[in-house]
Amino acid sequence: MKIAVLGASGWIGNHIVKEAKSRGHEVVALVRDVDKCDDTNIEVRQFDLLDSNADLVRAVKGVDVVISAIGGRAAGNHEIVKNTAQKLLSELPQAGIYRLLWVGGAGALEVSPGVQLMTIPEFPAEYVPESIALAEAFDVFCNTNSTLNWTFIAPAADIFPGEKQAPYRIGGEQLLVDEKGNCRISVSDYAVAMIDELEAGKYPNQRIAVAY
Repeated sequence: MKIAVLGASGWIGNHIVKEAKSRGHEVVALVRDVDKCDDTNIEVRQFDLLDSNADLVRAVKGVDVVISAIGGRAAGNHEIVKNTAQKLLSELPQAGIYRLLWVGGAGALEVSPGVQLMTIPEFPAEYVPESIALAEAFDVFCNTNSTLNWTFIAPAADIFPGEKQAPYRIGGEQLLVDEKGNCRISVSDYAVAMIDELEAGKYPNQRIAVAY
């Protein structure tokens, strides 16, 4: 498949690019600053989500699937998350693209019935705005009438730097914890889960969680 990765120069996006390439997929990196994407083995296209005149349909021309790995933490621009979800759901079908995978977050997953992780006292305050933004984006997905086939993939609460370590598990709306009560996954194994779902397409139009 030919995959466009929005946010390919970011930490998670870069790992997704590498995993996709390792499986023989053709990758197009959609980035605001092309100088930040130094991989000469992929096609790089400039696309700035903050530019209201940027042509998304043109940016994804010839692509089969889009993976979005964007966030607003770096620039403190969290509204970009919800706005991007709305833009992709609306405009990707116009480009003939009907599959979208979204890098989500664990903050909105439930630790007990009706209680989201981001609302408990132990949840780090610095991650609350990002978690709220991703929860708002998920609401956009849930309420869309777009023809797009989407999957919202939430990583573990602790997504850490590291290589592939172990098989991961897939859950739904509840936070996945191991026998010690931890919710963890390496960024490399998260990328594996992302491309696994890309290839298998087992979870259309829903949120899934991945963790060890």
